[in-house]
Amino acid sequence: MWKRRSGSAGWWWQRGKDSVVNTLARRSTVYEDQLAKHLKKCNSREKPKPDFFIQDINAGLTDETEIPEQLVPISSLSEEQLENLIKKLKKASKGLNSTLKDHIMSHPALSDALSDPKNGDSAIKHLKQQASILGNIEKLKLLGPRRCFVEFGAGKGKLSHWVDIALKDAEKVHFILVEKVTTRFKVDGKHRKKNSVFERLQIDIQHLCLNKIPVLREGKLPVVGIGKHLCGVATDLALRCLVETYAASYEERNEEPLAKRIKNDKTEKEINTLTKEGSEKNVPEKWTPVAGIVIALCCHHRCDWRHYVGKEYFRALGLGAVEFHYFQRMSSWATCGRQKASLESSDITTKRKNDDSEEHDGGECSITEESTDNLPGLLTVEEKKKIGRLCKLLIDQGRIQYLEQKGFNPALQYYTDPLVSLENVLLTALPIHSSLPETTT
Repeated sequence: MWKRRSGSAGWWWQRGKDSVVNTLARRSTVYEDQLAKHLKKCNSREKPKPDFFIQDINAGLTDETEIPEQLVPISSLSEEQLENLIKKLKKASKGLNSTLKDHIMSHPALSDALSDPKNGDSAIKHLKQQASILGNIEKLKLLGPRRCFVEFGAGKGKLSHWVDIALKDAEKVHFILVEKVTTRFKVDGKHRKKNSVFERLQIDIQHLCLNKIPVLREGKLPVVGIGKHLCGVATDLALRCLVETYAASYEERNEEPLAKRIKNDKTEKEINTLTKEGSEKNVPEKWTPVAGIVIALCCHHRCDWRHYVGKEYFRALGLGAVEFHYFQRMSSWATCGRQKASLESSDITTKRKNDDSEEHDGGECSITEESTDNLPGLLTVEEKKKIGRLCKLLIDQGRIQYLEQKGFNPALQYYTDPLVSLENVLLTALPIHSSLPETTT
């Protein structure tokens, strides 16, 4: 006898002892005697973790005792509390250069696309940003053969696409595209060049161990970390993934670069001979695990104290988790002009989808919940913008100090016009004691 029942998974059938089993968080409904067979092919089953997945490897030290359980919204702060926060911000940022240098560049690889009338205003905006990032990568002498580009928050993979176009037929170039969500309309699948390989990893950066990826473990290619609009906490996770998890692993395993091993083991005459032989074999004379970092920053209001790499910098300024929480919220004031326009049109979500769909390929970045209107005091929009920019600068300065302590020479610069994108700051970093072979495109 058949019976029909309703449940959270909809209608399902049961017949005598051949019961229908609702499995896998009620995403699938199968007969009990077919369950084992179904689990082998079901897309909802928990898949085995790859070797490069290590739980929370890039999370950093998360001291939960520092984070208060409840913090009121900025709009609920009194005038005195808000004034004290702003005083702390101005004191902490005193001496910091709030006007960054312009490094707005372009690259011939995108010339045709930029002049193509078929591309609308939105597409041109993103092409200009990609061209400038590519130009900065080349200026830093990171655009060349025999290396691996790791694009964090890759989304559709368009930044890696243009890097590949710029490299033409450069030898031994590998691309690793890191994205935690499934992405439609990916462009990396279209590449079939003999000398470059595209590999996509669907994983949260928090759990990514680069030195477990075969091409990096076996080939030992210098890594160039890149990203276009890497949102909030993702930047901190990516930095830790590169300079702690990956680069530090070589020191722990005593895998010294070629030139360093030569100096330790050979005489001066033998050094010259082996160095010459190494260059003939296309081996970098001074190999380094992380050759450089070029990341366009974004959405500081989505940072997280638990994973922030600049905690030491904040603590040295007498600041902690509470101040960081409010500064990250106030950082959204830097773009409050856009928010106000969006509020007037009553279409915030649609605007973000239309304007930033490529800036946040891997997932939409929502505007912070803090309204620009319901705040204590009489701060003008311009004052809020200035405070928001200071918050961003202070958070980024913590990242700068972190990279300096890890042996890098970091810098912040404007890479595009604010009319193109209000998120227009580029973080770059090169290892202090390293060099790469001559770049050729």
